[in-house]
Amino acid sequence: MPELANLQKILGIKFKNTNILRQAMVHRSYLNEHPEFAGGHNERLEFLGDAVLEIVVTEHLYLNYPDMPEGDLTNWRAALVNAKMLYVIAMEIGLEDYLYLSRGEAKDKDKKSRHYILANAVESLIGAIYLDQGLPRAKKFISDRIITKLPEILKTQAYLDPKSRFQEQAQEKRGVTPRYDILAEEGPDHAKLFTVGLYLTDELIATGQGSSKQEAQVDAAAKGLKLLNW
Repeated sequence: MPELANLQKILGIKFKNTNILRQAMVHRSYLNEHPEFAGGHNERLEFLGDAVLEIVVTEHLYLNYPDMPEGDLTNWRAALVNAKMLYVIAMEIGLEDYLYLSRGEAKDKDKKSRHYILANAVESLIGAIYLDQGLPRAKKFISDRIITKLPEILKTQAYLDPKSRFQEQAQEKRGVTPRYDILAEEGPDHAKLFTVGLYLTDELIATGQGSSKQEAQVDAAAKGLKLLNW
């Protein structure tokens, strides 16, 4: 079983009730294989942590950027609290070493599902800190670990999704609006793989793939940004 004393050292928090911290690390799959386990899974803590994270980030943006319109603040908040960012935070903490997973989930280390499990574990960890230590300590964790990412987000415009960023850059630098064409569809209806081409006028800039047209377009836009160094 994971040694939670090490996790507390990393966090710089000594929990009054370590069972709350343990529960934050328990994925539902673990209980299926260990029905004798005394605690529950982390989904309720995740629900709580999600709410705490959102209010702390919202308050910070509201108080520190009084002249910014609501739409921009909404985009900035989304970039700070989305699964991609929370996965980054989880990896920085080393949270993967402390998860309670089923044997099957433990094997799927590099799958996208693991990214979501880790992102959700950050929210459940925030919920556990809030319950055990109170709002000020949860706020400090969020400020130190998550809100500190905001300057980089603003610098790189990471608060815009790749399609929006590519369109903005294409219109500014080339004076054209990008076009996405479906190049191929493979697989059965329940497991389609779409290949999409990203064009500026008639120039193919990049191709992307995904399980939906939207996902393939986002993949192509992200590759296009990288290829054109935008």
